[in-house]
Amino acid sequence: MKLLANQVIFVTGATGGIGQAICSVLAENGASVVIGYNQSKKKAEKILEQLAEVPAGHLICPAVVTDSQSLKDAALSVKSKFGKCDILINCAGVTKFVEHQDLESLDDALIDLILTTNIRGVIASIRAFLPLLQQSEKGLILNISSIAARTAMGSNIAYCASKAAVDNLTVSLARALAPKIRVISIAPGLSDTEFVQGLDQEWRDQQAELTPLGRLALPEEVASAVLASAAHLTFTTGTVIPVDGGRPIY
Repeated sequence: MKLLANQVIFVTGATGGIGQAICSVLAENGASVVIGYNQSKKKAEKILEQLAEVPAGHLICPAVVTDSQSLKDAALSVKSKFGKCDILINCAGVTKFVEHQDLESLDDALIDLILTTNIRGVIASIRAFLPLLQQSEKGLILNISSIAARTAMGSNIAYCASKAAVDNLTVSLARALAPKIRVISIAPGLSDTEFVQGLDQEWRDQQAELTPLGRLALPEEVASAVLASAAHLTFTTGTVIPVDGGRPIY
């Protein structure tokens, strides 16, 4: 028996490096995966082709987290095809590298984009899928957060603040939605995605050296934490699960 057999899981931001790894692990464990995407339809279709087959199949679905109507439409699409949604994974996010002391470069437009996507987008996604999640016997919301929420070290100060807000939201909603729905944050450290691989090698090596385990997180390791939360940590809610190689202790 697959760990997630017969479960339907919606993933926002599924075409990113971590999102792709999550979709793959979920499908391998028997779940029907709904690949939520913003503009990357071709990428979503490619991911769909590579997923392990399951009896009920999978689905790609536009899901613009800054557009509440898009999310409501996505929930209707999931209900139409599968009749339910057991798990919502909020993986969509945005950022840009800006030195923390450079407040001039962190302009209002960038701040608004980060907060609207990373905070309001999570709330809007949950709001859209809540009726389906409440009907599930295994309702679970997983918010992909970041080590930056705890360390306040990250791509920019607005991003760090947005992820701290996500972790706070996780606790608030775990209380509000219990006992029907569990809510957990997964907080990766810097992950070795295609995007990160394109950054300066010296900087990447420095980040690895600052991590007790001596390397960056693999997207598959973040996906494993998602799987564990869904399949094994069934009495866990309102908490943050780190996947950071011990970085905060240095």
